[in-house]
Amino acid sequence: MNIEKIEQLAKKRGRSFRVLIVDDEPRVRDIFKEFCQLSNFVEVDTAVNGTDAIEKVKTSDYDLVTMDLIMPEMAGVEAVTKIKEQKPYLPVIVITGNATDRLVNQAGVQGASSLLYKPVMLENFMDELTATFEKSVGK
Repeated sequence: MNIEKIEQLAKKRGRSFRVLIVDDEPRVRDIFKEFCQLSNFVEVDTAVNGTDAIEKVKTSDYDLVTMDLIMPEMAGVEAVTKIKEQKPYLPVIVITGNATDRLVNQAGVQGASSLLYKPVMLENFMDELTATFEKSVGK
């Protein structure tokens, strides 16, 4: 797994990575938070829907956002669009369990950097985190 790589990247940039996990299911948020916290160099914040996420992105600096597509109040596609309007450089990983191909394609068009399908395996999640952090730090 890439925990050591994440720690090397954080040391290289001089600070921990900040991740915002957006999902309407508490259990899913908790699992991804636990995945992130396997490294002491990843700080995690959570949001319960797209509206909550947009507010948090406005007021905080994140290195990465993970976004569920199907949520009440504001769908992930709309939230990704609004986040990209605020901070076009901010990588967003879309994580979905039951989105249609149309929704997934729409998210890609809106600027999501990658896509994971639920159930997400720890290894795949950590690979995506590492790859995203590598791009931001530069190898």
